[in-house]
Amino acid sequence: MTTADTTTLYTRDPATGEFSPVIPERLFSIALEHLNRLVCRGDVMSSPDIVSSYLCVYFANYTYEAFVMLYLDTQNRVIAIEEPFRGSLTSTSVHPRQIVTAALRLNCAAAIAAHNHPSSGVPEPSSADIQLTKVLRDALALVEVRLLDHIVVGAGRTVSLAQRGLI
Repeated sequence: MTTADTTTLYTRDPATGEFSPVIPERLFSIALEHLNRLVCRGDVMSSPDIVSSYLCVYFANYTYEAFVMLYLDTQNRVIAIEEPFRGSLTSTSVHPRQIVTAALRLNCAAAIAAHNHPSSGVPEPSSADIQLTKVLRDALALVEVRLLDHIVVGAGRTVSLAQRGLI
């Protein structure tokens, strides 16, 4: 790397310590890898804004609808982030039983659900999204896991169902 090279972004390989230029196609995945390392270190998901910012990066390059769960401990630190369901451009199927099974396996105290709307880019929750949120909330409550939020992401914007009083 020369001092004249100020427009190229470089990344450091943690294994070798060597620097290499980042190709634009890898930029989001590198940013997400870094963000995941920070989040999975046990950082607290203490506000909808923090979670929303994370999810906007997470879903930035998705061209299909996906459903993600963030499983948290009693201090709202991330235990795991899992993407149990992927769908098509406009829909995905979510099975609450699998969400509850994962919550029990991870021994979490709370969870946050999220999914994206890649085709419209509009984060407005549908009536099916709201109904699913209620089903997940009730299913998780049976095993003493609190559903803190369900966030819908579209075109870098988010809607929190908790902030709308729908949880």
